[in-house]
Amino acid sequence: MTTSFKRCVSMASLALLGCGAAQAQIYKCVSPSGSIEYTDVNRGSHCKSMDLPGAVIPAPPRRQAAPARGNVPAPVGTPGDFPRVDSAEQRARDADRRGILEDELKSETQKLAELRKEFNNGEPERRGDERNYAKYLDRVAGMRDSISRSEKNIEALKREIANIR
Repeated sequence: MTTSFKRCVSMASLALLGCGAAQAQIYKCVSPSGSIEYTDVNRGSHCKSMDLPGAVIPAPPRRQAAPARGNVPAPVGTPGDFPRVDSAEQRARDADRRGILEDELKSETQKLAELRKEFNNGEPERRGDERNYAKYLDRVAGMRDSISRSEKNIEALKREIANIR
């Protein structure tokens, strides 16, 4: 036996000894290609039982049955010591949130208007530092991306405002 093999067997034994669970038989299986596998299932004539006193294999965790289609899982209860917010406080928080989102929407709308004005329907003015036409095209593509991103931000802000109670 090689030293690395002995080390591997001892590490596997220690790992199995360290787990507290069901007692099981361990098998060493050597495939026809020579690869070695340690398992708790006897897979035929190429597997030999190992004598490892006290070896245990951890039992797999139990799975909870998934609810049948159409059934709604039972709601999870809130702990009794969970902090609650009274409705007046929540309305105040929602009003603050709405105000912040509306301010963001206003500034994003202004930004979009400025971007569209500068974009000039896809033909923005060339600047002096853009003697190379590729530089101009890169700037135009960047402007398109900025306009698209700004439009998506506006849509998201409108959705958030609509979701506030």
